Amino acid sequence: MDRALYVAMSGAKQILLAQASNANNLANANTPGFRADFEQLRSMPVFGNGYPSRVYAMTERPGTDLSMGSLQTTGRDLDVAINGEGWIAVQARDGSEAYTRAGNLQITPSGQLVTGSGLPVLGNAGPIAIPPAQKVEIGTDGTISIVPQNANPAALAILDRIKLVKPDKSLLEKGEDGLMRVRNGAPVAATNEVQLVTGSLEGSNVSTVEELVQMIELARQFEYQIKLMKTVEDNGNAGTTLMRIG
Repeated sequence: MDRALYVAMSGAKQILLAQASNANNLANANTPGFRADFEQLRSMPVFGNGYPSRVYAMTERPGTDLSMGSLQTTGRDLDVAINGEGWIAVQARDGSEAYTRAGNLQITPSGQLVTGSGLPVLGNAGPIAIPPAQKVEIGTDGTISIVPQNANPAALAILDRIKLVKPDKSLLEKGEDGLMRVRNGAPVAATNEVQLVTGSLEGSNVSTVEELVQMIELARQFEYQIKLMKTVEDNGNAGTTLMRIG
């Protein structure tokens, strides 16, 4: 069998992987704080005995788009957006510390402060727990203040402070759960440089127009690979017919 068939097959497979990344970006176009993934295809020469005579395709995710999304004013007390660079520290499903820009915070019935996806928000001493209160306010520096139940409405008490971090962008990588982490896995120290915008949410930084154009391009590239496989098949059939004639 002609090895060109394997070349076309590998190209089609890698384009499908790129389409999966593209589809994930589009699916999260309205997810608060979502960061789009890049994808690219590159040629990989096949080395063996002698010089490489075939080149296979390989898709890879070279990184994540860390540009800021647009801010949307909601007026909700527990909605926060990061002003500029920085991240909100949360506890991932596996218990590790991770970082997100999704500021659609909520308070569970048990009093735990969590993100919209249910991840505990970290404070000075771990996950933040909020006792029953008349009012909860979040300051621009992440400070959480409450008015306890049956207390004077003007008596605000500082409870905790959301852990805000600003790690070097070159050290960040995106996990399969959509959260950002530093490559060495070590927790990042909190900083006072990060400021919040209360009553607002940061939207996704996905450009739907660019992603739709990319989807069309990937679909066309996939069709080319399928046509190449068909051409290889036709050539093989033609060669078999000639051998029979001979």
